[in-house]
Amino acid sequence: MYDVVIVGGGLQGCLIVLALAAHRPEARVALVERDARLGGNHTWCFHAGDLGPADAPIVAPAIAHRWDGYVVAFPEHGRTIDSAYAAVTSESIDVAVRAAVATRRTFELLAGTTAVEVERDRVELADGRVLHASLVIDARGPERYTAAAGTHAYQKFVGLELELARPHGLTRPMLMDARVEQVDGFRFVYVLPLSPTRVLVEDTYYADGPTLDRVQIADAVRAYAADQGFEIAAVVREEHGVLPLPLEAAPAPPRFGDGPLVAGYAGGWFHPTTGYSFPIALRIAGFVVGALGEGDPAIAWAAVVAEHRKQAAFALQLNRMMFRWFTPTRRHHVLARFYRLPAETIARFYALATTRLDRMRVLFGRPPRGMSWRAALTGGRA
Repeated sequence: MYDVVIVGGGLQGCLIVLALAAHRPEARVALVERDARLGGNHTWCFHAGDLGPADAPIVAPAIAHRWDGYVVAFPEHGRTIDSAYAAVTSESIDVAVRAAVATRRTFELLAGTTAVEVERDRVELADGRVLHASLVIDARGPERYTAAAGTHAYQKFVGLELELARPHGLTRPMLMDARVEQVDGFRFVYVLPLSPTRVLVEDTYYADGPTLDRVQIADAVRAYAADQGFEIAAVVREEHGVLPLPLEAAPAPPRFGDGPLVAGYAGGWFHPTTGYSFPIALRIAGFVVGALGEGDPAIAWAAVVAEHRKQAAFALQLNRMMFRWFTPTRRHHVLARFYRLPAETIARFYALATTRLDRMRVLFGRPPRGMSWRAALTGGRA
């Protein structure tokens, strides 16, 4: 009998294990992952403002790269934001979780193991074993998220990790370079300097449809790299994704105890505007830690759900504005205006922890260039 069984060794499942290792090392915990390695093939980044007071010991073992700030660039203006930024990679989180499990007698990792049934208090594995737990968490990934036709837009990307023939000279990430040609919606390029001669370059689109031409976009990444003066010696790896962004309503998590706790992207635990999941995954990990302590976990769960819905409602409003009030090639004006706001407001927006004043700053004032007043007033599209 376990206290917690987690199914899915992606970001959410791994952060829960690291949270329990840091704050509930005596708990009986099992992590089930169908692949031999944890974390898949991803790079997850987070801002300093994404971390709560108890989060530093959770995240620290998995951090692969750190920077003291980042840069954004638009045709109208550019900005450097002096706020710490960090990256967790699939490799670094795999190493961190394995180390945590190895040093805690009551923790168990079942990698290369498939779960065939996931219920409220039991998990049946493909080899016939059955794991029983007080709390079962289903964190099996974004591919299980249902996006109904016409109710979602998409953030899609292809990233290439490049080894360069010469040092690139970058000291901070380029979080958003929107000076590129605006095609297939709002387009920007994201650049992470990983070593003096290695960069991750991602071409990202906020688009109406989910079609992703990986070959064409990879070619666009290479062209952008050439424009920056990067001489590519080798493509180390590729990562890509298509993340649904809701326009109408965020998924409603079930009540605590009605079934397994559905966490991660499949449960709607992500930022509806950015597709960003790191700070929300930390909150779910914090809830799991608390659920093993005193108090009623059903009440705590209801509070987490209510706060997430409140924040998501504001993000959904922004999604409708960006995807319906602006033509695809003008969507970048929304983000250009956003990046003129105070750094504190930007940080809380990414963390999905906006205040009332933040929301007023985002929504009121001079509207972004290119907005269709007709679409705004009628509820139609630009």
